[in-house]
Amino acid sequence: MGIDRFFSIIAGEIDQYAILPVLYHFGWMEWEELSFDWALVCVYGMFAVIVTYAICWPLEHLFPIEHWDNKKAVAVDVFYTFVSRVGVIPVISFLLFYQVQTWFSGMLVSAGFIPPTLETMFPALFGHPLVTFLCYALILDLADYWRHRLSHSFRAWYALHALHHAQRQMSFWSDDRNHLFDDVISFFWFFAIGLAIGIPPLQFPLLILLLRFIESFSHANIKMSFGPLEYILVSPRFHRLHHALRAAGRGSFNYGGVFTIWDIIFRTADFSPLWLPTGDARAPEALATGGYLQQQITGAKMFFAALLGRPAPT
Repeated sequence: MGIDRFFSIIAGEIDQYAILPVLYHFGWMEWEELSFDWALVCVYGMFAVIVTYAICWPLEHLFPIEHWDNKKAVAVDVFYTFVSRVGVIPVISFLLFYQVQTWFSGMLVSAGFIPPTLETMFPALFGHPLVTFLCYALILDLADYWRHRLSHSFRAWYALHALHHAQRQMSFWSDDRNHLFDDVISFFWFFAIGLAIGIPPLQFPLLILLLRFIESFSHANIKMSFGPLEYILVSPRFHRLHHALRAAGRGSFNYGGVFTIWDIIFRTADFSPLWLPTGDARAPEALATGGYLQQQITGAKMFFAALLGRPAPT
């Protein structure tokens, strides 16, 4: 049995015994045709979490950069990960992307235009789905490089992003440690790019999950570099420099999420062989060690204070 078939069976069981009864109870059966895809997205998300844990957890224990006695802050990051990869976020991203792409494509067809896809823009990609998938990944990662770089360039935006950088116990769970407002900005950023290049609806959340898997590894508490491959892929050492205490805030470097080529091209790469402590010394303690709600509330207060030109809360 192939892995795709295995995932489809699990998604079918979830759909039949968990999703469809809820849709029927609330009279939402118009979503019945999409319910299996919702379940499949969640199954892929859960698989990504399991694979990430299976790979990163042993490496963090064998080759740790730091040892922590109290891992309460890491436990909060675990919650962030499950919400982002298995919970409502991937389902909402699929649902909204599917609906808007269907509307957008219908509008273009009615106006006599062919909806955009990479294959129509570059006919040589026809019949090469893996190459097309890689191209989608490269485009999304380039978009993420600029989203990330801009989040360090504006005070209000970094007020949200500071939650991600406040973690002093960075591990493979830390990638999804983001403020909800920042996640909303990221979603619409990728949403617009995905719509413009015609990513198929089901591939959109899967692409995000694939890129996020690599980003999780780059956040891991692993004393590891990729050697020459580091000039292509982001390693734990390369990305740790971005999270270093001396790099926090605006005017940072190493913004790439998956590929280092963007940092090289745009001259923001730092390949120093250093393993520095992480965190943001200017961030309130609540962002570093508070619970989920405390972090979200503190981040929102910082965001609105920055928008209004007021001093940041402490």
